[in-house]
Amino acid sequence: MSTHTRTKSREYALQFLYQSEMEKLYLFSDSHFQGFVANQQIPAIHIAEVREIARGTLERTAEIDALIQSASANWKLERMSVIDRNVLRLATFELLIAAAPHRVVLNEAIELAKKFGSAESGRFVNGLLDRIAKSTPVG
Repeated sequence: MSTHTRTKSREYALQFLYQSEMEKLYLFSDSHFQGFVANQQIPAIHIAEVREIARGTLERTAEIDALIQSASANWKLERMSVIDRNVLRLATFELLIAAAPHRVVLNEAIELAKKFGSAESGRFVNGLLDRIAKSTPVG
């Protein structure tokens, strides 16, 4: 799968994670995912990868949130914006499974944060992910 395809899959996964949190669905639901795929008209080429990222992130949220919290001494997870929190979760999941080299995961997450978050999101995500990446074995 091309780099561009993975980038787009990350975008869709972030949107699914955001929607799940807004609807207070904290576990992966295949029926919810199928509805999301249909509503967003996600191309077939992305579906398996989006499912992998979204399911993995949701299944490991407790572990991921603990890593994020330990890296963010001054910020409680609940105080972070929903976008920033989910970009961090998605990227931390990818770091844990070694989906791509650390720098690729960090760069993609920063771009997602800039695209969907606030003016400060890119810098905020970069700082926290850099700390998390340094504590995560290189994949």
